Formats: sequence, structure tokens, C-alpha cells
Amino acid sequence: MHPQDQTIFALSSGRPPSAIAMVRVSGPQAGVVLTTLTGTLPAPRQASRRLLRDGMGQPIDDAVVLWFPGPASATGEDVAEFHVHGGRAVLSALLASISDIPNTRAAEPGEFTRRAFENGKLDLTEAEGLDDLIHADTDRQRRQALRQLQGLLGDRARDWRERIIEASALIEAGIDFSDEGDVPAELLAPAIKAIRALHGEIAEVLAAQGQAERLRDGLVVAIAGEPNVGKSTLMNQLARREVAIVSPHAGTTRDVIEVQLDLDGYPVTVIDTAGIRETDDPVEQEGVRRAQARAEDADLVLWLVEGSQAIDPDATRSLWKAGEGDRTGGSIWIVRNKIDLGGVGEAGPRGEFGISASRGDGIPQLVDALVTFASEFFGTSEGALVTRARQRDLLRQAADSLRRSLELVEEGEELAAEELRAAAYALGRLLGRVDVEDVLGAIFQKFCIGK
Repeated sequence: MHPQDQTIFALSSGRPPSAIAMVRVSGPQAGVVLTTLTGTLPAPRQASRRLLRDGMGQPIDDAVVLWFPGPASATGEDVAEFHVHGGRAVLSALLASISDIPNTRAAEPGEFTRRAFENGKLDLTEAEGLDDLIHADTDRQRRQALRQLQGLLGDRARDWRERIIEASALIEAGIDFSDEGDVPAELLAPAIKAIRALHGEIAEVLAAQGQAERLRDGLVVAIAGEPNVGKSTLMNQLARREVAIVSPHAGTTRDVIEVQLDLDGYPVTVIDTAGIRETDDPVEQEGVRRAQARAEDADLVLWLVEGSQAIDPDATRSLWKAGEGDRTGGSIWIVRNKIDLGGVGEAGPRGEFGISASRGDGIPQLVDALVTFASEFFGTSEGALVTRARQRDLLRQAADSLRRSLELVEEGEELAAEELRAAAYALGRLLGRVDVEDVLGAIFQKFCIGK
């Protein structure tokens, strides 16, 4: 049996136990499942209270059920929903009863969304937005994902693709059907005008993206420095909880510790690393190696030193890229810790900060600076349409094809038409909708060829 002919089911709410759990069923047997467990099929799109019974007639739970006949459903198929009490025993009995019905099976990860995509309920950009929305940790990530789910990029891409197909239809009609009386004699000029406008619009969207893709992954901040300067204490201050072991003994932290923070809606991953020093201990050597690697990849490094300790301008660079030239990662801030014991207490030159990680002095100012850094790092990404590398690459392919079509149109209309087909194909891949008959359909519909 083809997978689309099978009816799938899954728990679509949180992990039990919970007050209420929702089990969703989608496919041609959804109505049979609902009737088997409740006795009758409820009215469409109306919540009904029913007693669920298993195949032996034994009660499972007193539940609320809903019936959504396709195609007017989330997946485009017949869909049934069971809202039951969220105990493990209730869910186990319900899922077992559904699986006993012929041609039903447990859904694979993402299969409900995939069926919605395959049935035209959402395009690929909206599906990506749904995935981002599910995994959003901060309010800014949520708003960005919601824009994708609402189809802002997909709507623009569909409009661009339709206009490309129209321009291609004009050019190809001039090539293949120039002897037809109902085909306009001058088709090239409006096609070129349309292509130029399209290329400009797509190029403008690509130029405005900034760091939108990074908002999905977040900013990475590494706390680094020599042993026993207070890195783990600062980590705990930023996290506002005990995430790292604090000890007066050097070398306590030997592995990389990460914590996810929400700083004014910006997702930030803070990394506590092992103290960087020369050591004969093979375990600590591995910790130092990992610390160097993570510091090199971080967007911002908070280099911790004690009080008024002198800083060699090249010291931080040599600690993770010794002998290999300048570091190629992000920015470096000097953070002077233990100011309660004496030393610099105000923000100094070269991005220096004075703090007491144990007492909390200077921490609010450091956090404010991190928020400002994150704001500048992500820039105007929140309003961007493109949030994934896949989307950006396909839009760039489309823009490049449009540019080449303008360059080639004087050499031969056939070459320009081929580049337009490539641009339409790239946007079709962006949406997940690629139909090779689109250009012919546009030609015959508009110019009544062959009637």
C-alpha cells in the first residue's frame, strides 16, 4: 500500500502525563477510526463529547472529539482529533486501539506537515517557518518564524515565478508562434522590462538580509581566560543559576559547558571553557584544546582577567592561534574580574569591563553591552524574508539566471528563454512546486494558439 493510502496517527501534544492530550489521525481511514471508537461520526468541525471504547467494547476515556473531512483540513485529508486526559495509561490504550484498525500506522516525524505540503496546504517556505516556530526559544525568533509561516516569502516567490513565466511565455511565443495572427508582433520589449523589474526586486531582497539566518541559531559568546579567574562564576551570573562548578582549584572546568540565554529576545549561547594554560595533564590538555576551538568559532569572546592585571595586546590571540596568524573569529572583550578586591571598576578602553562575578558588581552593565552587541550583530534581520541558506541560495540562482537572460537576449532569444526557465525552476524549488508545463499553459491560455 502506498504511504499516502495509509492512515497515520500520533500524539500531537506534549509528553505525558498532562491534563489534556491530543491525538491526531489523518488519512482515508480517519472517519472509520472515529466511528469505531465513538460509535457515530460527529458533525464536521464541531467539538463533541464522546465515550471512547476499544475493540472489545471496553471504555477508554471520556473525551472531546473533532471531525474534519478533507480537503478542508490541516493536511488536506480526512482528519480526526481526540482530546483525552493526558495519562500514560489512557494514551497507551487509545493508541493501541487505533493501531488495531486496518491500514493505520504510527506517523513518522513531520509526516502530518509533509502531507499538508503535498496536498497544497502550505509551501516549503511555510513548512520551514512552522519548523522554526516549533523550535523558537525567544520572542524575536518566534516573530521571524511566524512571518515565514504566514507565507510572506512564499507569496513573493509565487508572484515572481508567475511573472517570470509570463515573460518567458512572451519570448517563447515570439520564437515558436510568430506566424500566428493572434500573437503580438512585438513581444521582446515588454518581456525585457518585466525581467529587469524582477531582477531588481529579488536583488533588493537578497541585499537586505543581514544576519537573518543567524537569528535561528543565535549568537555564540565564549568566556575564556587563564585558570581560576572566575569564568564559571561569571557563567552562573549570566545564567542566573548554578550551571558550572565553582572551585578555588585551578583546572576545575575541563570540558565545554553551554547555556542558552534569552537577552531581550535575542538567542545567545554562552560557553564556559577550560582555563587556557600549558599543562602536562592529558585530560586538561584536551579541555584546553576544546576551549581554543570554541573560542575561535565564537562570535564574541569575553576574555577574563583578574583586576588590574596587565594585558599584552597579542596575548589573547596567541592563546588559541599561536604561530598561525591573526584569529579569524569574532570580537574580543577584556573583562576584569574581582574588582571587589581592588582594580579597575569602570569600563575601560578597548571594550574593557570591570566586574565582580562573585558579588554581581558590573554584571548589569555587561549584560546591557551584550544586548547592544546582539542588536548590532543581527541588525535588521527581524524584518528579513530569507531566513535559511537554502532560501538564499535559490533566490541567488534565480537572480543570476534573470541577469544572464538580460545579457543573452541580444545574442539569441532561445538562450534568454532557457535562463528564464532556470529562474522559474529555482523559485519552484524554493516553494517546492516545480511544473514543467507552466510555460506552455501560459502561452495557450493567453494567445489561444491552435484553436
